[in-house]
Amino acid sequence: MTKRLYYDNSEIHEFDSVVEEVAPASPVQPRPAVILRETAFYPTSGGQVHDTGWLTLDGGDRLRVTEVADAEDGRIVHYLEAPARLPVAGAAIHGSIAPERRRDHMQQHSGQHVLSAAFVELYQMPTVSFHMGTSEAYCSIDLAVPSVSSGQIAAAEKRANQIVFENRPIRIRYVSSAEAEKLGLRKLPPAERGELRLIEVADFDLSACGGTHVGASGQIGSILLRKTEKVRQGTRVEFVCGERAVRMARRDYSALSEAAALFSAKLWDVPDQIRKSVEENKLLRKQKDDALDQLAELMALADLQNRPETNRRKIVVRAFSDRDINFAKLFAQKVTRAGTPAIALVASIVDPPGLVFAQTSSQTPAQASAGAPGSAADMGALLKQVLSSVGGRGGGSRDFAQGGVPAGCNVNVTVEQLLREAADTIGV
Repeated sequence: MTKRLYYDNSEIHEFDSVVEEVAPASPVQPRPAVILRETAFYPTSGGQVHDTGWLTLDGGDRLRVTEVADAEDGRIVHYLEAPARLPVAGAAIHGSIAPERRRDHMQQHSGQHVLSAAFVELYQMPTVSFHMGTSEAYCSIDLAVPSVSSGQIAAAEKRANQIVFENRPIRIRYVSSAEAEKLGLRKLPPAERGELRLIEVADFDLSACGGTHVGASGQIGSILLRKTEKVRQGTRVEFVCGERAVRMARRDYSALSEAAALFSAKLWDVPDQIRKSVEENKLLRKQKDDALDQLAELMALADLQNRPETNRRKIVVRAFSDRDINFAKLFAQKVTRAGTPAIALVASIVDPPGLVFAQTSSQTPAQASAGAPGSAADMGALLKQVLSSVGGRGGGSRDFAQGGVPAGCNVNVTVEQLLREAADTIGV
């Protein structure tokens, strides 16, 4: 079992050790790895991500540690970026932890303890899981409650930061499982062998934990809650601490300042400006949709008026070069619902190009209930027939079908040919 130097002192960034085992790269594990007698590198566990850094051999060769993991037997595996030369078992080695990454992890994990304790103190909301994101991402805790109000979020954040500003000592202590049951831990871990490592925020929180932590709550820097969302086991609360909180706040401020400049407004007026813009855009979209609906209806009526009847129906064939497939669909619907039996063979050559075939159903409700025959043509079958010649795909019902013209075709020529073929098939 590897001796874990960070257990007693999370501030250790440099250490000396001996290589116990070397695992060269293999098809099963493409990265080489080493196991040391003792290490200050933290392995991914308990919601906290691993350390990175370097291992230096006596000869000066440096091996980059890219990931650290717990083995089932209690040893810690250090995965390496493929080095020019691997060490041998028994070799002396010097380890160096990436200090900024370690400090960030200490701030996030210690902040999580304080935040979780604040939710318990104020609202009896227990934390059921913790996840630490990468340095540019959020951390999160999952609370065992269906929802958390904005007021509760603000109060928990305020209380957590009060503990930070008071700079309370954060201590490490070891007790047996039996002793732990009497100490009022925030969350008692599953039964374990031997002693438990406890992290104590003075007069505020006591939790069993194997992670790295700051020595006093003031070193957390600050705790900033970001958002909440519903998850399977309750409510997820996203947060950041310390330097990460400063970076996130700066990024948010820059984005908000840019938005305020675009609106020519003060920062605190941006939400109202956005709401106003959203409402205006909804109105404009409705006006546009209404205008397109009216335009499609007028164009449909004009086309129907100028078309002669063929077999007691009017057939409209039209390709739009300046309207998309959605307008072509709307136009076809207007043609077939104008009160005159009609067939619409419509296309759009605007990217992506497509075809819409539609017809007025020849059945009245009374005819349908009496089992009268349906429309004279099958639009779905007709569309599949004409598109098959160019490798296009489409389909639909007897009275309405839609499909696309495949990429690589000469759209103008292809669409014209397909419409002509469809019109010839139904006898125009």
